[in-house]
Amino acid sequence: MDEQKKDGLEQQEQTPQVEVKPAGQFIQMKPFKFIMLMFFTILITAGLTIFALTFGEKKVVEVKVPIERAEFTKLYEAFDMLKSKYYKDIDDEKVVDGAINGMFDALDDPYSDFMVKDEAEKFNTGLSSSFQGIGAEIQERNGFITVVSPIKNSPAEKAGLLPKDIILTVDGKSIQGFSASEAVALIRGEKGTPVKITVKRGENAEPIQMTIVRDDIPVETVYGEMLDGDIAHIQITSFSEQTADELEKILAEYEGKGMKGIVLDLRQNPGGYLDAALEISNLFVAEGKPIVQVQEKDEEPAIKNAIGGKKYNLPVTVLVDSGSASASEILAAALSESVGAKIVGETSFGKGTVQNVTPLKDGSNLKFTTGKWLTPNGNWINEKGIEPDVKVPYPSYASLPFLDASFEMKEGLQSDSVKVAEEMLEVLGYDPGKVDGVFDQYTERAVKKLQAASKLEETGILTGETTYALMDALRTKMKSDDPQLLKAKELLTAAKE
Repeated sequence: MDEQKKDGLEQQEQTPQVEVKPAGQFIQMKPFKFIMLMFFTILITAGLTIFALTFGEKKVVEVKVPIERAEFTKLYEAFDMLKSKYYKDIDDEKVVDGAINGMFDALDDPYSDFMVKDEAEKFNTGLSSSFQGIGAEIQERNGFITVVSPIKNSPAEKAGLLPKDIILTVDGKSIQGFSASEAVALIRGEKGTPVKITVKRGENAEPIQMTIVRDDIPVETVYGEMLDGDIAHIQITSFSEQTADELEKILAEYEGKGMKGIVLDLRQNPGGYLDAALEISNLFVAEGKPIVQVQEKDEEPAIKNAIGGKKYNLPVTVLVDSGSASASEILAAALSESVGAKIVGETSFGKGTVQNVTPLKDGSNLKFTTGKWLTPNGNWINEKGIEPDVKVPYPSYASLPFLDASFEMKEGLQSDSVKVAEEMLEVLGYDPGKVDGVFDQYTERAVKKLQAASKLEETGILTGETTYALMDALRTKMKSDDPQLLKAKELLTAAKE
């Protein structure tokens, strides 16, 4: 160990001496201040560099939003590319809304929809209060806007719009490929203003032109009348927030008048709130019995049973047709399978899904399917509908196309519209001669008889008020001769005997 020390000392002694020159001028600074100065210098330099690279004339680095979910990588890339390379500035909000619309379109679900703020406001007023428009429930199917049903006493119903009609144009603009919300935005408008629509009815029929004047759509959703034999005929036109209360008032009134049976008319009722259908079903379904089953994603069906409360234990028949959808079908199925009510009419629409509406912060809405509903017995009627126990079709004249009141028909004219008018006149008993589409002297004589009965000038020309009088008379006849209602009443009368 001593040798090691000695060797070390010898090495030190042998190291050449270096001449130390005197230092020049210098600044004395404490270590802490020096470190802080260096920190701020680096920070400022980095900041200036980033600013220059980001906002300079030639950006070297593009700052992107961090992507936390890999599935959105392509979406961000597409947006950034449009933002930087598209030949003009893009509307960010419009592009983002379009992307969301694309997501909903990809679902291929006619009941799921993205609604921008204006569309959401119109949708939200539709079931809770009056609104101004033509009064028709529509949906998008296979790229076309299809009528589910017109609302009772609405301009759409008075104009002759029917379930399954396909709306091709609105004010001359094609709406093929539109969502239901986009179509509604075009069709609705201020009371008193006209909207021109082109409708396709049937496979080979020529398009029908209609001009419908917008109006206040009635808030009332329940209408009633007492038929002979103390049978109450009650029509529910939609399921809004107040429908159950409206129905209870009418039922209480008719109960006081000795009501012995009920025809519940759900024809051309497009549906509405699920809760309204449950409340109404509860008036007829015994406590503890199932009303409907609702099945959400990855869940077993949840059965909703009737609870206690006022019950109407009377014979009931239910009227449905192709315009009866959604909540109408829930109610019809509940009364059929849990009460034993007979279903009369035509096969219902077939909507077996449930939607939820979620508002976003900017006022827009996301409406999407959250599950499906099953009948009390576990049947899914989606795209199949409810088959009536007693099938009764509408009379053939009920599906005759709408006549354009602005079109003038007189002797010598030959057209398909003349043939339709002749069919209507024949049904009403005015004897237009041969139904061949030729406006001859017999047709003119029939028109004059109609004008006399309607207290109009007897010109023999079918146009304007005369055309409206013809269609009103046909509608009145269909109501008085309603074969479906007559059969439903007959079944109740037989049940009492």
